[in-house]
Amino acid sequence: MKLRTATAIGAAVLALGLAAPAAADPGHAPTPSPDATPTPVNAQGHDRGGRHGGFGRATLTGFAALPAQTFVPGSEPSGSQLGTAPVNGLTPPFTGQPVQGFSGIVRRHDGTFDVLSDNGYGAKNNSADFLLRLHRIRPDFRTGTIAVLGGFNLSDPDGHVTWPLTRADRTLTGADFDVESIVRAADGTYWIGDEFGPFLLHFSSSGTLLEAPVPLPGVMAPENPHLDGGRPNLGRSKGFEGMARSVDGRTLYPLLEGTVEGDPAGALRMMEFDLRKRAYTGKRWTYQLDDPGHAIGDMIAVDRHRFLVIERDNLQGDAAKVKKVYLADTRGATLRKTLVADLLDLANPRGLGGFGETFRFPFQTIEDVVILNDRTLGILDDNNFPFSSGRTAGKPDDNEFITVRLSRTLQADPRVYR
Repeated sequence: MKLRTATAIGAAVLALGLAAPAAADPGHAPTPSPDATPTPVNAQGHDRGGRHGGFGRATLTGFAALPAQTFVPGSEPSGSQLGTAPVNGLTPPFTGQPVQGFSGIVRRHDGTFDVLSDNGYGAKNNSADFLLRLHRIRPDFRTGTIAVLGGFNLSDPDGHVTWPLTRADRTLTGADFDVESIVRAADGTYWIGDEFGPFLLHFSSSGTLLEAPVPLPGVMAPENPHLDGGRPNLGRSKGFEGMARSVDGRTLYPLLEGTVEGDPAGALRMMEFDLRKRAYTGKRWTYQLDDPGHAIGDMIAVDRHRFLVIERDNLQGDAAKVKKVYLADTRGATLRKTLVADLLDLANPRGLGGFGETFRFPFQTIEDVVILNDRTLGILDDNNFPFSSGRTAGKPDDNEFITVRLSRTLQADPRVYR
């Protein structure tokens, strides 16, 4: 989710091109442990003994950060619709396009990642000069830094979008789409989930829209261009916050961030989309939030039936209470949840990042998860530049990238991380 009111990336251990501690090496998949049988859990993902549903406390194994004030070299000014009042010590507008708001991630298996910037400054009406963009980054966990290697803007030069766009050159902006989730197909193209429609968007490997946006039948957000005076049945920008690609690469599983009108409170729809037929299959599951006030941040496939899902509250800093990674199983109408990591209670025995023995990832919006090996996750925040200040009050959040070692293996399909 983008920051809808004025209020959210660092460290991963990578397979190639990174020198990192051996304990966090994602190129090595540990042998599944003999005690990896899931424990029965309650609705909050804990077993009857109060443990983490068969998973113990997770450990921070890597930390790197990209400064909040990082801009695309030679880019256009942005933020002109934010006014001129200082926000967390920064005064808009800005001289360039910020490298910010990472709302989706794709691992490239060469030590680099593609990360998707969010729709801009939090809303359709203030993001017309924010260009939608995919960035290529390389984290270095020895130095705790992240290098931005380049990237490309998203555009529709061939006119697949039939309604008016913001720019005459058809470069897409945060007033056109709210892009929140991304996967890469086997052919190198990208599928991106949008929240304004909600739509599925198919882009080339260089960011050109390849076909018409695919709507979700029966569901419309208030920003949907086809609403035509009708009544929306989904909240503002509550569309496809999460999306996973099946392990075999044939199917997409987009997950709504908001509850469709008429569904139970806190129930989020997860759909199945057939990439060969370019159509929804009609299959649907429900992800039930622990609390209707929570939101999901991202998801990724673990195997044929299981997915990792980030669930969070809408708070930041010391006030943050819920920033969790769940293992969700589709073998049932409602996804069965097992807690695998509490991001507000990570062991940090090496004092990574200059933090104490307990590490907190206290950002309002945490919107990126990637599986590095069968026991290590990469997790990034969406810093909502310049609004969020979860790490230090009054200071805009950096983009942090952390790696987290789980207490036991996921027993994931090896194709997920190899």
